[in-house]
Formats: sequence, structure tokens, C-alpha cells
Amino acid sequence: MGLKNGMLAGAALALTLGLPLGGLAPLHAQTAKDAPALAVPPQYPEKPAARLTQPPPRDPSELAVLFWSDAQRTERFRAMEQWFAGHEVPAAATPRALPQGAPLPEALRAEITALMKASNTAGVMVLVDGKVVHEEYGLGMGPQDRWTSFSVAKSFTSTLLGAAVKDGFITSLDDPVTKYIPGLAGSAYDGVTVKQLATMTSGVKWDENYTDPNSDVAQMNRFVVEYGADAIVAQMKALPREAEPGQKWVYKTGETNLIGVLVENAVGKPLAEYAKAKIVDPAGFSGDLFWMVDPRGGNIGGCCLSIRLSDYARMGQFALEGGGAQVPTGWFAEATDSQVDFGDSGFGYGYQWWTYPQGTYGAQGIFGQAITLFPDKRMVFAYIGNWKQASGGAERGEFLDLARKIAAAAE
Repeated sequence: MGLKNGMLAGAALALTLGLPLGGLAPLHAQTAKDAPALAVPPQYPEKPAARLTQPPPRDPSELAVLFWSDAQRTERFRAMEQWFAGHEVPAAATPRALPQGAPLPEALRAEITALMKASNTAGVMVLVDGKVVHEEYGLGMGPQDRWTSFSVAKSFTSTLLGAAVKDGFITSLDDPVTKYIPGLAGSAYDGVTVKQLATMTSGVKWDENYTDPNSDVAQMNRFVVEYGADAIVAQMKALPREAEPGQKWVYKTGETNLIGVLVENAVGKPLAEYAKAKIVDPAGFSGDLFWMVDPRGGNIGGCCLSIRLSDYARMGQFALEGGGAQVPTGWFAEATDSQVDFGDSGFGYGYQWWTYPQGTYGAQGIFGQAITLFPDKRMVFAYIGNWKQASGGAERGEFLDLARKIAAAAE
């Protein structure tokens, strides 16, 4: 399997987390000369920061992530570029220093270690005031290794949406989605705003059930095979409306993939290229970022970037500090505020960020990835893992409870 199947497999991973199928021609997207029609006009630099990488030949049967064994996940989650095609961008020229702070009390350190071992977690880093108060690894993971994000990438895509607003590529979140994705015209997305897409309140019907082969998320793979570069828009355009825009929240990975298309159409660059300028450099990432590509040659908005644990923490610090000049003033305060409340539970959803009780918020992905932020304590709690179940069990709550305990002890 060469680049062709590698790119398809990357799309299949994000869209269905099932078995990828072959049959698409690759899109290379390296310079303005050979850039695909992601935007009009294209604005690819002649010497892009993003370098397209392809994995060694693989049998498609090896690429079904949900069916990898525990040992395979532990090995492969820190080397996804060896299994799927993607863009890689270099670390910041001047990485942000993360000085050592006062270590956590021994009892809390012991709780972290015990929970990591019990849950198959590969790393935990805690920052307070930008200083490392705890850093610990497991599963053979080390500080220089990268680990895949799964849906933590959604919050990166949301940040790039904010950057596109700041840069004037997107006029307003109140703009219709069809302004930036004309292919959705005449569908249930007519009248849906960019903000409603960002908050997953489009009112478009969607089934995210990974156990049902007929669900929308499972059917995404079929659209990749049938429509190639047009797969994301083709499937989303065919969906019916079940509620008026803004009236109902439904979790839809397909809509985050649409946000990725929207940002790339507006900016004229793949997400990874834009992330280099808007996240990697200003946040001071210490390692390279890898982001899987889809059949268009762009990046997958809803999934699948790989970075170091310390850079998960740097992303959290970047959000806590408001994103500097990269996003509109107050962007993170708005994006991480609960735009949708889940009853009176205290939990909710912002612009591709989860909101939690007591003013905390975060990004989270399957198999145990998260960045949890405590603004009042100036604390970032980042972890990466290989949990036994993709959706997790009690682990998510246990980590949130432990993070709260650490925050309560923070000076």
C-alpha cells in the first residue's frame, strides 16, 4: 500500500475508525503549482512548512484501529505516521520553556501513578502558572515521543477557525456555512451558520454510533470510496434536517470535518500548514506536529494529529493565556464557554471544547487523551493513553476528579 491507500486509510480512520478500502488517486498538495482546489484562490506557499509523508506499504487489514490489540495500540499510537499518510510541520524555532515548579505532594503523585497504571495511561503532565509540577510516563512512552490525539484535534481545528476570523478569511461566525462550502447549497445546511456548525447545533440529523454499520459515522467510509475528494461534502449534503438550526445539540464528527474543509477553503492552506503559523510557533511546540490527510489532500478536522505530551500541555497553556494575537480578543473565553448546556449537570459544549462544572473546560479524545484546564488555578492537566475501551469507562471521570483534587491543592 502506497500513498493512495495511506491517504484513504487516514480518512477512514477518522471517519469510521473501521477498515479502510482502496481506490482513490492521491492529492499531493505541496506547492501552489500542484495544490488541489481547496480554496479560491489557493494561497499555498511555494515552500510550504507542511511536508507530506507516507507510511511504508501496509495491508489494509492492518489499519483497523478499533481492532488493534492492546500491544499494537501501545506501539502504534506513538508512531501513527508509520501507518497513515499525513502532513508534518516542524517544531517552533524557539520552543516555549516549561520550567520546573514545586512538585506535587507525595500523596497526589502516588495517586497519579496508581491511576496511570490502572488505566493504561501513557503520560500525565501538570502545569501551574506555566511551570511543570508533575511529569510522568508509562507504556514505554518518553518525552520526545509523539502520541495521537483522536478528537482532541477538534479543539485545534476550532482554534484555527478563530485564527481565520482574526485574519479576515472568515468574516463572521454568523455567516452561512454555504458561503465557505458552496457544495452544501440546497441541503439541510442552508441557513446554518458557522457558529452553529462549531457548536454542533446545526439541526442536521446524524448518528455517531460506532457499533451500528448503518450509522452515519460508519457510512462515511462508503462515501470516501464512492466520492473520493468530495466525500465529506457529499455525505453531509445528503443528510436530512431534524430540528431548526440552533435548537438541538448532537455530537457529529462529520461536522468537525466540515469545519476543517471550511477553514481550508477560506484560508487556502491545509490545517497543518495554518497550524504551524497559528499554534505550533506561537505556542512554542518543542516537537514536530503530524496531522493525517484525507482524500482531498487537506487535513482531517475532526481527528488525528500527533504531538508530544509537553505540547499537549503547551496547547493548554496557549488557550489559558488567550491565544495572544493569533485569534480575536476574547476568542478562547467565548469558545470555551458553554454554548450548549447538558441539562443542569454543569457539563456542556462550546466551540469544539467540552465545558465542565466549576468553570473548567477541556479537549478530549477516545482511548484516553485530554487537555483539562482550570482557569482560576492557572492549571493545565494533560494526559495521553491507551485505555482498554475507545470510549472509556470510569477512567474519564476518575481523571477529572483527580485533576480537581490537584487543582484544589494548587497554590
